[in-house]
Amino acid sequence: MSSPSVAVAPSPAAQTSAPAPVSRLRGFGPNHYAAVMGTAMLATAGSGLPQHVAGLRALCAALWGVAALALLAVLAARGAHWARHRDQARAHLRSPAEAPFYGCLAMAFLALSAATQRVGADVLGHGAATGLAEVLLAVGAVLAVAVAAGIPVLMIVHARARFADVSPVWLLPLVAPMVAASVGPGLAGELPAGQARETFVYGCLALFGTSLLAVLVVLPLVGARLLTGGGWPTRLAPSLFLVLGPLGQSTTATGAIADAARGVLPDGTARGLRVFSVVYGVPVMGFALLWLLIAAALVARALARGLRPSSTWWAFTFPVGTCVTGPTQLAAHTGLAAYRWLAAGIYVLLLLAWCAAAFGAVRELGARPAPAV
Repeated sequence: MSSPSVAVAPSPAAQTSAPAPVSRLRGFGPNHYAAVMGTAMLATAGSGLPQHVAGLRALCAALWGVAALALLAVLAARGAHWARHRDQARAHLRSPAEAPFYGCLAMAFLALSAATQRVGADVLGHGAATGLAEVLLAVGAVLAVAVAAGIPVLMIVHARARFADVSPVWLLPLVAPMVAASVGPGLAGELPAGQARETFVYGCLALFGTSLLAVLVVLPLVGARLLTGGGWPTRLAPSLFLVLGPLGQSTTATGAIADAARGVLPDGTARGLRVFSVVYGVPVMGFALLWLLIAAALVARALARGLRPSSTWWAFTFPVGTCVTGPTQLAAHTGLAAYRWLAAGIYVLLLLAWCAAAFGAVRELGARPAPAV
């Protein structure tokens, strides 16, 4: 997703001698981790579909490889950004529009961990894939807690945000622990039976609650800003899809935690979690579908007003992917064919969204970087 840059006026000599890559690097914000998230989600959601589609698993394995390479590339670029443009990097941390994108850093590691669990063994073998998934989960979970606590503090202390600044982007650092809660249960079986495994499952449940309650604080602000803020800027229309993230991801998390609890937690608790995953997930996914229709209508309006493909379109991918993994969990826990076909239908939408976002990102890379003013 694209990010505005805080530019510093260059000298005339710098205008004539600075190479184009430096200009691009200066504006290279943490939002670019969204490309990793979207690509990894495409692999995770596709490999988990209830339907068997010839060639889909091979495609998902290839997408996993692309996501892994993308993470390495973005990490390198962000490291260079901090080394060469420290003033800009610090300005990002003080901006209510930019700082929340640090949630994408945590979720990039977590999304790749989920994809590694699903299809990494096809390339690396079970042992190596499991080890890599565990490392990615550990790093991602620590970062998720850090950004969920740290970014709100930075915004309170430095950003001085106004109601007009409220955006679905503010949800990004708060959703990160929810992603950890949904990815972690897949590795619970790798831990020793007993206290270690039980603590891990309860820890995932705690991360679910942490994220859910934090989202419930910010989500009403987003709705109020959308309804009473005097219209939504055309260029920000893709960000409306970010609201789907906590909805679909929380449904995914409850189902995954319920699966991991079976045989680990006391029988009554495990059964209760399984019931909760359905009682919670069904209405939340219903609201997610309603929001999907609202967001799609507003994006269609923005397209008619001149919105063009760009890296901001990565906002369509990961959140829409959670609306595949959520129904997939509900299909497993309810046995309803409707959820299986809903997951398949939204996956087609996710695939189209990924293609559009990738096209927009390539188009943006090919464009001549605008001079700093």
